Amino acid sequence: MLDREKLFNMEAAVPDPEVYARVQRHWDQLMKPIDGLGGFEKVICRIGAIRGTEYPSLKQRRVLIFCADNGIVQEGVTQSEPEVTLMVAHRLGEGKSTANVMARRAGCSSVPVDIGIDSDEVPPGVLDRKVRRGTRNFLEGPALTEEEALLAIERGMDLVRQLAEEGVDLIATGEMGIGNTTTSAALLCLLLGEPAERYVGRGAGLDDAGLERKLDVVKKSIELYGSERYVDEKSAAFARLCQVGGLDIAALTGAYLGGALYRIPMVIDGVISGIAAYLAATFLPVSREYMLPSHSGREPGLGRVLELLGFRPLINGDMALGEGTGAIMLFPLLDVAMELYESGGTFEQGGLKEYERYT
Repeated sequence: MLDREKLFNMEAAVPDPEVYARVQRHWDQLMKPIDGLGGFEKVICRIGAIRGTEYPSLKQRRVLIFCADNGIVQEGVTQSEPEVTLMVAHRLGEGKSTANVMARRAGCSSVPVDIGIDSDEVPPGVLDRKVRRGTRNFLEGPALTEEEALLAIERGMDLVRQLAEEGVDLIATGEMGIGNTTTSAALLCLLLGEPAERYVGRGAGLDDAGLERKLDVVKKSIELYGSERYVDEKSAAFARLCQVGGLDIAALTGAYLGGALYRIPMVIDGVISGIAAYLAATFLPVSREYMLPSHSGREPGLGRVLELLGFRPLINGDMALGEGTGAIMLFPLLDVAMELYESGGTFEQGGLKEYERYT
C-alpha cells in the first residue's frame, strides 16, 4: 500500500539514451532537412528511448479519463450543476462522449474511470476505482485526507501497470468533473506561490459574474493555506494536493508515476493533467522523461506548467474541451510522423549526400 515515504522515495530508470541517438540518426538519414519535422522527430526519439527500441509501436493506445466531483462547486464557481459529472460519465461508459468519438477516429480505446463521482452509482462501462464521493469544499477544510490522496495516486499507478501488462504502447491522460478548473487553479497558485489572477479562467464558459466568484474562491484558498510552510518540495506538493486538489488530479499524478515505473509514454492533455504531471515530476523527477506534451490549451496555467516541465506543445488549437481530447488529437499526427520515419526514402537510396548535424 502506498504511503508518504514510498511516494517520496520512488525510483525509475532513465529512458535509454543510446536508443534515442539511434532513432535520431535514422531521422537524419531520411531525405529531408535536419530536424525538418521539429518536435515530432524529438517525440518519436523519446518514445523509442522510453520503449527501448529503434522502431517503437504506436498501435496499442488508450486514453485514461478520470471522472470525479469537487466539493468546491458549492461556492457557485461553475455554470453546470454537479450532476453533470455523472451524466457525462454515463456517456463515456456508453462510448458516446466527445472523447469516445474522437478516440475512435484516432485509433484509440477509451478507459473511463470513476475515481470520485458524487454518486453511489457507477455507470456501466466505467471502471470503479472510487475513493470517495467527491472532494470536500476546500474553503471549509482540506479537500482530501492524506489517506484518500495516496489511495487515488496508487489507483492511477495501478491502472497504468495493468495497461502495460496488456501491451499498451502509449497512454493519453484525461479527466472529467464539474469544478475541476477551480481546484486546478487553486492548486497551481499554492504550488507556485503566485496570485489567483494569473491562473483563474472561465472553465467551461463562465460569465463575468461567475468568473469573479471563481476568482474570489481561489483568493480565499490562498488566504487559508498560503502561509503554511513545509520542510521540502515534495512535502509541500503533497500537502497542497490534499488541501485543494481533486481526486482526478491525484489519480492522474499516479498515472504519470506509473508511466515512469512501467516505461509507457504518457501524453499530457490540458491544465488539469498538466498540473498532475508537474506533481508527478516533483515526487519523481525522472517521470518527466516519460511525458509527452500535446497542445497549448486555452485555460490559464497550462503554458506555465509545460514551461516548468521543459516542454513545448505540438498543437496550438485554442482548445478547452477536457476528457483527454487534446492528447487524443496528437495521435494522428504521430502516425503521420511515424509513417515517414518507417517508410521515408533515405539520402543513400537517392544517391545524395545527407545533411550534417552540427548541434
